[in-house]
Amino acid sequence: MNQTPSFDQFVLPEALKKAIADLNFTTPTPIQAEAIPWGLAKRDLVGCAQTGTGKTVAYLIPLIFQLLKNNRKGALILVPTRELAEQVAVVFRKLAKYTPDLRSAIIIGGVPMPGQIRALQKHPQVIIATPGRLVDHLRRGTVSLRATEFLVFDEADRILDMGFAPQINELMRFVPGARQTLLFSATMPPSIEKISAKYLKGPVRVNAGPAISKPAEKIEQQHMHVASAAKKEMLKEELKTRTGTVLVFARTKHRADNVCRFLLDSGHSAGRIHGGRTQGQRTKTLEGFRTGKLQILVATDLVSRGIDVANIAHVINFDLPRCPEDYIHRIGRTARAGARGQALSFIAPEEKGFWKQISHFMATHKEN
Repeated sequence: MNQTPSFDQFVLPEALKKAIADLNFTTPTPIQAEAIPWGLAKRDLVGCAQTGTGKTVAYLIPLIFQLLKNNRKGALILVPTRELAEQVAVVFRKLAKYTPDLRSAIIIGGVPMPGQIRALQKHPQVIIATPGRLVDHLRRGTVSLRATEFLVFDEADRILDMGFAPQINELMRFVPGARQTLLFSATMPPSIEKISAKYLKGPVRVNAGPAISKPAEKIEQQHMHVASAAKKEMLKEELKTRTGTVLVFARTKHRADNVCRFLLDSGHSAGRIHGGRTQGQRTKTLEGFRTGKLQILVATDLVSRGIDVANIAHVINFDLPRCPEDYIHRIGRTARAGARGQALSFIAPEEKGFWKQISHFMATHKEN
């Protein structure tokens, strides 16, 4: 008879077990139950799991375990966005609560270099970084990766989607070949298979969590055909009938700014996040949305993955994404952890082709 998995089944240091207990973690998620034992056994691993399935804990527990065994080791966690870096750092600090000797540094763009250089001069064992800024430090000689024996690619498909492949190739020249590498991705396109073959050694493959090819069952999906010039007024009308937090997706930074400005002028509490805003602005806006100070967040696909905000009631695609998988990621920001949610998409005449691709993609994967 199969027993329900428990964190007690893992042989871990007392300090780590105590931190896990403080977080009230009792039953591992599927990706945690599958990945943690292999991570503890020092095996390379390729894990397929969506955001929100607990993969951060799935790699941080083995990472901390390995570092506590040898504090001369180092770990590098590569992530696609600044927001995800911050989230990983928060979880790391909670798990390392009783191991104060384990220090971390966040290396991301959009913040001044001097502060990061000072953090690196303290020789942190764990570096959480976006590829572009890490390469900047490597070129300046302000960071060393020689002690890296634990490497994580988090949201690897998103890293490649954002064009970081050249930076990955460059920085990997500075990482020792003798290391343990864990790669997590929501999808497994050929580009991910190439990275796996190039940088991982005989990896175990784990597929856990809900499939990325279809939306969560509790998302009520709607769509409306509307002229491009009428989208903003239609958005205003739709918001009159909706309660709770609303995440609005726009295609570009300029359009996100424009939509947010329109909502503010209409009396709504709204903020915006995209790659053109500073890290301080993005952090403040996201926190305002999390705490309810802002009802509406207007964003680009920067927040379609890697952002953990609970209880988003509505997702509105002001602009359709060009990729069907991005549609699934976008609407997956609602109806998380068993909750219900609503997703509405505006379809302008010039977007009918995109909607046809999205509909075909969902129909094809419906029974998967």
